[in-house]
Amino acid sequence: MNKLIIPMSMALLSGALGGCSSAQENQDVIIEKPDVTIENGMLTPEVLESFGRIQEYVASPDGSKIAFTLAYEDINENKSNAEIYLMNPDGSDITRLTKTANSESNLCWIQNGERIAYIGKDESTTVPQVFAINPNGEEQVCLTSLENGVECFKFSPDETKIIVASTIKPWEKDSTLFAGLEKTTGRLINDLMYKHWDEWVEEIPHPFLGEFDGKSASNFVDIMAGEPFECPMRPFGGAESFEFTPDSKSLIYVSRKLAGKDYAFSTDSNLYLYNIAEKTTKNLTEGMLGYDTDPKFSPDGKTLAWLSMETPKYESDKKRLMVMDMATGEKKDLTANWKYWPEEFIWSADGKTIYFAGYCEGTEPIFKMDVATQEVTQLTEGMWDCHAVSQLPDGSLMAMRHNMLQPDDIIAVNGGKTTQITDINKDILDQLAEVKVEKRTVTTTDGQEMVCWLILPANFDENKKYPGILYCQGGPQQAVSQFWSYRWNFRIMAANGYAIIAPNRRGTPGFGSEWNRQISGDYGGQNMKDYLAAADYLAALPFVDEKHIGAIGASYGGFSVYWLAGHHEGRFAALIAHAGIFNVEAQYLETEEMFFADFDLGGPYWDKENAVAQRTYATSPHKFVDKWTAPILVTVGEKDYRILASQGMMAFNAAKMRGLECEMLVFPDENHWVIKPQNAILWQRVFFNFLDKYLKSPEAQNN
Repeated sequence: MNKLIIPMSMALLSGALGGCSSAQENQDVIIEKPDVTIENGMLTPEVLESFGRIQEYVASPDGSKIAFTLAYEDINENKSNAEIYLMNPDGSDITRLTKTANSESNLCWIQNGERIAYIGKDESTTVPQVFAINPNGEEQVCLTSLENGVECFKFSPDETKIIVASTIKPWEKDSTLFAGLEKTTGRLINDLMYKHWDEWVEEIPHPFLGEFDGKSASNFVDIMAGEPFECPMRPFGGAESFEFTPDSKSLIYVSRKLAGKDYAFSTDSNLYLYNIAEKTTKNLTEGMLGYDTDPKFSPDGKTLAWLSMETPKYESDKKRLMVMDMATGEKKDLTANWKYWPEEFIWSADGKTIYFAGYCEGTEPIFKMDVATQEVTQLTEGMWDCHAVSQLPDGSLMAMRHNMLQPDDIIAVNGGKTTQITDINKDILDQLAEVKVEKRTVTTTDGQEMVCWLILPANFDENKKYPGILYCQGGPQQAVSQFWSYRWNFRIMAANGYAIIAPNRRGTPGFGSEWNRQISGDYGGQNMKDYLAAADYLAALPFVDEKHIGAIGASYGGFSVYWLAGHHEGRFAALIAHAGIFNVEAQYLETEEMFFADFDLGGPYWDKENAVAQRTYATSPHKFVDKWTAPILVTVGEKDYRILASQGMMAFNAAKMRGLECEMLVFPDENHWVIKPQNAILWQRVFFNFLDKYLKSPEAQNN
């Protein structure tokens, strides 16, 4: 077991990290739960990376057992690994089923609960495949042997068929141009979407339908053969993109059947019904031009439900819970008269109710909807975000939940009672200093009431003065709810002696469509005034040192920091921007999913007759560098193709040319996020080293 005592000598730890073998050299190392001893209740970057991370769970058909994956990181090996565990529905008798050097995922009970299927890899495979294992951890068997491996899968209800996602190469190199040049690294590009998220698009996932005889899967057929389109959709699509009919005769898959420029400028995904016997495909959502995702049949197969966005190009539109009568094709929006919207959902066993989690006024509770009346009832309370809702055979619900102070655990919901049934990180959480989160309301410049989260410093003393932080959310339409993040972690900020305010400014979901959509076409407008109102509220608190407040954020939050840098009028003493948009005109042309920039920015900057677009580009942060006064830290990942690292590099160069105190942290191997354990720790160290330097006054440092 790994022993980790915190805090430890920075010199010793740096030596240990620098001298370790790489993950490439240690593929067979099995990662175990670290043994963490914390001194003085301090949450450090090393402790943050030591938390166990529940990634998914699934109940057995009879509800008697819960299988789940739990991941831990090894800082020295610089990687993480998820293993399969089994427990009773009340959280007792947790047993580890796998012990491998490769992560397991996509859990699924098969053969009436006698086996657990999953994606994994062992010494017999070079790429991930579908495996099965007994609930006692014995008789692990590989079920598939696809050349390019398996990314996700789902079995048909009768378990005679399996649909998997495996990659194909949709385009061949020109044999004449590349003849005799086997070692060339050149790429010839002739259309848009040549790169996506963090990869060059040289292969895409396709749905392969196979037969399953109970022992192995075979005779796989690409049901989209000849179509150069993704299924599931990159970068985040998975097994939820597939849904078999209850009779196992057909299946639905989700795809955005567009390529190149059309793909880059569209959110028009559709649900396709594939008849297995006839090998025919029908578009069920033709004419619906926004995202259509997450298909799920009612238990009797008569009704299909899915999540749908109405507005083309608007990736953050209200998610409608749609249903279709499979006999007539009639469609209906069940949430037309509901202010909020679901993020995920399940049918009840009797098909009369739909359960879902959804953002609502700053949290993400679980709701139920009566399908006949569309009446919605909230089932969970408190300062929590819930997700991954499921129903057991006895009618009770399970889900996962987290908040700003602790990561995911599994809960049971029965009637009006919620019970936490796992406590994976109790040993760490019990050693940490107390941190409090409070819900506050701030009046905006236009007279609206804005929900904000105030996170108080660890071991808070109202008689002390603390430096403050304004947190700027990304997205831009992303909820500031009770989220737990391993990057933008409020508990570690509080542990370092900061008071943080996290406002649900214009553009955040959970407060109705008008509040959510206002930000589009108004990047430098009302939402920035919302931020300044929150900063002023924080500065006015008696325990906050108003002369030592910083602003931080990533992605759109990074844009916000760059924008605030030129408009804050002395409010901020330090700024930190990660993966932020600095030059909006450049962003319009650089990003890969161009529908997002086209919709949210209002259109191209060369359209001089477009008032919305011209207003957006007129407020681009790079045009206000002459007003920058505060020290700034910029962090970027060079594999970030959503917002290129050059955006941050431009901002750093501008700050340096202005003569400002500034730093830049560049990760050549990270994308829009910072994922690798050692990179994550370095990021946190640099983050707090910078904040402490400029925000902790001598008085604050002596407290």
